[in-house]
Amino acid sequence: MSVPPKHQIRAAHTDTTVTVYQAYRPEIGLAAARDGRFPPVWKRDRMTWIKPSFLWMMYRCGWGLKEGQETVLAVEITREGFEWALRHACLSHYVRGFHPDRAAWQRELKRSPARVQWDPERDLHLRPLPYRSLQLGLAGEASGRYADEWTVGIRDVTPLAHEIHGLVRAGRLAEAEALRPQERPYPVGDGLLGRVVPSESPVPSEPAEASGPAHVSR
Repeated sequence: MSVPPKHQIRAAHTDTTVTVYQAYRPEIGLAAARDGRFPPVWKRDRMTWIKPSFLWMMYRCGWGLKEGQETVLAVEITREGFEWALRHACLSHYVRGFHPDRAAWQRELKRSPARVQWDPERDLHLRPLPYRSLQLGLAGEASGRYADEWTVGIRDVTPLAHEIHGLVRAGRLAEAEALRPQERPYPVGDGLLGRVVPSESPVPSEPAEASGPAHVSR
């Protein structure tokens, strides 16, 4: 099996939608899954991070066992919205030689409603792999559009996360892999990633902007 490119979006997607993952405390996550939209307590003026990789989400939320991240959501959003965010995104960190200088990156960061971070993809044991997984941070206009325009469905996949985790712990990896949501390369023509794929990648392991109030998704 060939190794994917270092920077590649892999996601469950259809002709019109793409699935991303987030994890929340139950009072937000369960309400969102029940109503198919984020509840009023979900603040649209704060940054939220979405992940197309199920296993990276499992790494981040500890299979839905970390405090404040007990409810894992699969959020189906429009491809149009997803690509709008990518086209309006900048890198979450400064890369020497990719950005003209640090001040130019800071100006771009300030005016961009979305930002991209590439973190090591994970295997079923949540160990890092040699290629990267996309994290897409949404703020301001992008966060509001995500919640109120782009989202077409929200599912609670916490039971699935727990079932796969149990199979991994039992060493039943083939069964775990069969249950894992299958992700395939997302088409990125027309320079979709031109502003967010660095020529060199000293990428931090966590997006600094992901910390904050408990409602912010991990």
